[in-house]
Amino acid sequence: MSISELAKTAQAMVAKGKGILAADESTGTIGKRFQSINVSNEEANRRAYRDMLFTAKGLGEQISGVILYEETLRQTAIDGTPFPQLLASKGIIPGIKVDTGAKDMALCPGETVTEGLDGLAGRCAEYVKLGARFAKWRAVITIGEKIPSASCIWANAHALARYAAICQEQGLVPIVEPEVLMDGDHTIERCQEITERALSAVFDALYNQRVVLEHMVLKPSMVIAGKSCPVQAGVSEVAERTLTVLKRMVPAAVPGVAFLSGGQSDELATAHLDAMNKLGAGALPWALTFSYGRALQQASLKAWRGAAANVDAGQGALSHRARMNSLAAIGQYRSDLEKK
Repeated sequence: MSISELAKTAQAMVAKGKGILAADESTGTIGKRFQSINVSNEEANRRAYRDMLFTAKGLGEQISGVILYEETLRQTAIDGTPFPQLLASKGIIPGIKVDTGAKDMALCPGETVTEGLDGLAGRCAEYVKLGARFAKWRAVITIGEKIPSASCIWANAHALARYAAICQEQGLVPIVEPEVLMDGDHTIERCQEITERALSAVFDALYNQRVVLEHMVLKPSMVIAGKSCPVQAGVSEVAERTLTVLKRMVPAAVPGVAFLSGGQSDELATAHLDAMNKLGAGALPWALTFSYGRALQQASLKAWRGAAANVDAGQGALSHRARMNSLAAIGQYRSDLEKK
């Protein structure tokens, strides 16, 4: 992919009113999702589930891209069409998760560093041949007693930057995902502090690795108190604090910010995105949109339940959530629309 094509793809990924569907669950993770609906974790079921999602009518109207797991990238739809080709025919950009997961970090108890750099250039070249046009790498930052350490933050920032550089060299737009986990009892103030530190380190590392900011998409977590914190901030405070961090840390050259949902409920993730777009309307240098996994898929998964007879219901649930988040991405979401 040429430099101009990388820029064009990055812009298309964060096009107005569109967001990214994260369907890159590993075999183990999708197994946990299937367990909740009593569906066996077999290749045929994984393929049928992704087929149900990707063939939803009109999906390309709200979804700009889909992040795939490697197995899915190589699979075909029920009608025999390769999934990347199926998505592209709907105007949806196929993407690929390229990291190999967060692993325990040496000498840093309770912290992880994401691996997968070995052989990445060769894998990216193959993924491009299979139809991928962007990639994703997730770094995990845990807030706890005396953590995150500077070692953890900088190791993950360096890995993210090296991944991004390799992707751009191989013709893929990198999604850079530094996730500050919601797990724990930390306050929203603590989350804001750590998110700023993480993003500062990430953009410093991206600069040092010569990553072209115009050719990437940032996928951060929102600034939210830990799940176990007794004081949970309202929607407006989450929006204000998150925008404050982004304005301080994210260069204007970045085309867009596609938030992860990070374990938030479907509607809360939508409400937070909407509040940020209302608050920053016309005054932000980058697009604010979504790159949700569970917050887009959970209702669809429950409606489908592994049965061919429920495909329409599953697709309807996905379409509804995609439509709600599309509205949130332009600051036009209202909670009463959930009932329609």
